[in-house]
Amino acid sequence: MTKTHPTNATNNSSIIAPAATTATTRKIPSFSFEAYLSEKADKVNRALDEAIPLQKPMKIHQAMRYSLLAGGKRVRPILCLAACSLVGGDDATAMPIACAVEMIHTMSLIHDDLPCMDNDDLRRGRPTNHKVFGEDTAVLAGDALLSLAFNHVAEKTKNVEHCRVVRAIAELALAIGSEGLVAGQIVDLDSEGEKISLNELEYIHVHKTSMLLEAAAVCGGILGGGESTEVESLRKYARCIGLLFQVVDDILDVTKSSEQLGKTAGKDLATEKATYPRLMGLAKAREFAGELARKAVDELSHFDALKAAPLYHLAGYLATRQN
Repeated sequence: MTKTHPTNATNNSSIIAPAATTATTRKIPSFSFEAYLSEKADKVNRALDEAIPLQKPMKIHQAMRYSLLAGGKRVRPILCLAACSLVGGDDATAMPIACAVEMIHTMSLIHDDLPCMDNDDLRRGRPTNHKVFGEDTAVLAGDALLSLAFNHVAEKTKNVEHCRVVRAIAELALAIGSEGLVAGQIVDLDSEGEKISLNELEYIHVHKTSMLLEAAAVCGGILGGGESTEVESLRKYARCIGLLFQVVDDILDVTKSSEQLGKTAGKDLATEKATYPRLMGLAKAREFAGELARKAVDELSHFDALKAAPLYHLAGYLATRQN
């Protein structure tokens, strides 16, 4: 059974861990997931720190480092490392692209917080990038992180067939372009204040959130030497947990405070933005999250259970997270 983080019983906002409810009969190995998360996050943080030294021009590198090294769960790079390991690779192989994914994710947060987008003042418990460095520098910091991400993969990935590196770069680029993250963002912006369907909401979040998580898993699988069937299973798993991440995010937005979340709480409600609790109701949104978690776990059923343990537990962690 998945070991989950303790929750506050009084707020009734926890979601059942998928390993406890999935239809699969596989026994999930005992695994210290908290220790795993801590170890991998430390590795990722060291690699990110080394990837962007403080150098001239000082202001742009300070702005890049301010947001990139601000903490966070490092879910995307850890997912990338876990996927690589699952198919027989190691951390050193996947670390450059794991860092690239986090650079791109950070870019998306910097840009998403801008006044012309979601206009937010708080991110990861600190003032947003544009509040500290100004809007012009924030835009450029995001641009610089995006370009550095691809340079980092191409330059730092070692001992991998070139065709696999190219495949991974193409996958990552697709996930964030006009058919990926940008598509989700533009539809999200156009939908503000409008009544949209659940299908339209899912389109937004599959593109805006899920596809980068999907790319993290798929790229880890590709660079780790995974077969096409293994990579596709990782894709389906990650698409489920990507949507799960967003559903839980929507739930937390209406059940937690800004202090608990490290970002502005209740903002979606205040701006009448479409969310899963708003369209489905809170209870149904929780049920949907549980269903996504179970589907994600089922995609791991034909992998070695011990090697897949981090991904089993990651699904449970995302389903029950409190911030």
